[in-house]
Amino acid sequence: MWLRLLILFLLSGWLLAVPGRAAAPPGPLRDTLLLKDPKGAHISEAYRYYTEPFTEPVNPEQVEAQWRAGKFRAGPWHKPLNLGLRHERVWLRLTVRNTDTLRLRFLWSIFNFTDSAALYCRRQGEATFRQLGAASSWVPAAGRAYPARSLSFPFALAPQETAVLYLRIDLHAGALYLPTYIETAEHFLAWEMNFPFERHWVWLLGFYLGSALFNLVLFTFLRDKIHVWYVAYVACVTVFLMMEDGLDAMLLPTAPYQLLWTIGQFNFLVLAAAAGIRIMQLFVRLRTGWPRLHQLGSGLAGLAVLFVALYAALAPWAVRHSLAFLQVLNIGREVLLLGLFAYGWVTLLLVARSRSRRSLAAYYALTYLFFFTGFAIFWSNHVGLSSFNPVYPNPLAWGLFLELLVLSGLLTGRFRHTLRQNARLRIRQLRQRNAQGARLIAAQEEERKQLARELHDAIGPNLAALHFAWQGPALRQALASSPEAATAGRQTELLLRHLTDEVRTFSHTLLPAEPGTGTLREAMATLTELLNLYGGPAVHLQAPASLDELPTALQQVAYRIAAELLNNAVRHASATTVQVELQRLPAALHIRVQDNGRGFDQSKTASGIGLRGVQARVDYLRGQMSVDSTAAGTCITVKVPC
Repeated sequence: MWLRLLILFLLSGWLLAVPGRAAAPPGPLRDTLLLKDPKGAHISEAYRYYTEPFTEPVNPEQVEAQWRAGKFRAGPWHKPLNLGLRHERVWLRLTVRNTDTLRLRFLWSIFNFTDSAALYCRRQGEATFRQLGAASSWVPAAGRAYPARSLSFPFALAPQETAVLYLRIDLHAGALYLPTYIETAEHFLAWEMNFPFERHWVWLLGFYLGSALFNLVLFTFLRDKIHVWYVAYVACVTVFLMMEDGLDAMLLPTAPYQLLWTIGQFNFLVLAAAAGIRIMQLFVRLRTGWPRLHQLGSGLAGLAVLFVALYAALAPWAVRHSLAFLQVLNIGREVLLLGLFAYGWVTLLLVARSRSRRSLAAYYALTYLFFFTGFAIFWSNHVGLSSFNPVYPNPLAWGLFLELLVLSGLLTGRFRHTLRQNARLRIRQLRQRNAQGARLIAAQEEERKQLARELHDAIGPNLAALHFAWQGPALRQALASSPEAATAGRQTELLLRHLTDEVRTFSHTLLPAEPGTGTLREAMATLTELLNLYGGPAVHLQAPASLDELPTALQQVAYRIAAELLNNAVRHASATTVQVELQRLPAALHIRVQDNGRGFDQSKTASGIGLRGVQARVDYLRGQMSVDSTAAGTCITVKVPC
């Protein structure tokens, strides 16, 4: 239903744009345009136009015959010639006279893109027309006969000299909107120099660029795709507006300039509308509430990109081989453009019916309205329904300015809302992580306590019973029966004692002192005394009383780290002295274990279970561990936040 209405609206606009349906001019038509006359007539009061198929040969003499036959028409009064979606060659006929007392050079300029154009002149006393110049908008300004953003054709007239001029225009993209003026070269140059400032382009382009850069900054913080689509949207519309006023011809070299026009000026507006759909979908969160509507919009956006690609590939072929197919492409572009904007309004109206997202739809509808109003005026001029331009450079540029101004504010609010959501999410994740960490540590402590009790209550007594049995009279007599048996008995007794000491050490390492015995400092002191009691390296401990003020969970983890490092030094370093230092700083707990042993190869530390366990605990606590091992000893330092 919507598509049918759009097609009917488009066709009605095309029919209304047909010449001959326009109202008669309100003033008298002039036969001659008096140049250099301050009270002279506007060019629209004097020129006449004629259209012919592109298939006709270019011949100003045949066109002059059509003039004598009365086939020419008058243009709109004091407005640019706007023929709408016409696919024909246009001839403008104008009789001019130089009213000045000096020979002057004039420029007849076309301020719109044309595939090709030429100026023909017949002076007084001449029987035929001769070509004064030809040009094409496919060449940037620097490569044109007269370097300017418009196609400008110079001609000179002596004082009071009269000449008949023909301006031929070939434009295959449709939308024959042809603003044209004749000025002296001096006035033209002065106008061109002041044009970017008088038409506000300097600060408008600066605003467009600034808003795009601002959203790139927002994207680096949030990685939200809406800002990428915003940049694409601004880029496409900005390129379109630059092409509209010929700024691209002044700023771009040949290759990128021709690439833009191969894509097509109005196709950039199609791409901008597709990017606008993506922005709207993300802003109102369309995917979660209206998945089918979201799919339809994504399909339209994809269709727009595909159409632009096909247009860029097929339009050059159609210009040479099938102008009818080119006309189908141009009308299809207008239908697709209207379909994209209609989808935007339908979507916003549907979303506005939802209470939870009504405010989002209202905010975006206000933003959408600014650009759509400018687009509606511009598109009406584009297809020939009107020739109304209330502001300069055009309503579309100001509509984009207002839209970006409001949309930037909305996206800034979205950015702040996202930051608050992310902060709340981080706090919730930290709380969950702390709770999980506390449960994990508690479970590990329970497992260690159980393992320590098993070592102390099961293996320990069995080893003691075995040791007592080994010292019984019967075994003693049997072992004394021979020197070899006595030697084996002594070695076995030494091994039993060593195993008993190892089990006792492991049980105290797993469980600080006795079950229920308290602080980090007391547990480390008990472990140090136990290791010094059983011999081996001398262990020296530095543990200030301030350690007892640490959280219980951190004390338990710190004990596990220090005990593991100390156990490694005692068992593997072959050291005579081990220094253990625990120090509490304002924001961290430092643990340092240093020995004077043989050291080890740091590249092979990953194979050690003990150090891997310590590293895992340190990483979990978001701490740092450094290992410095040489032939003179090893120093391991751990820093964990507290």
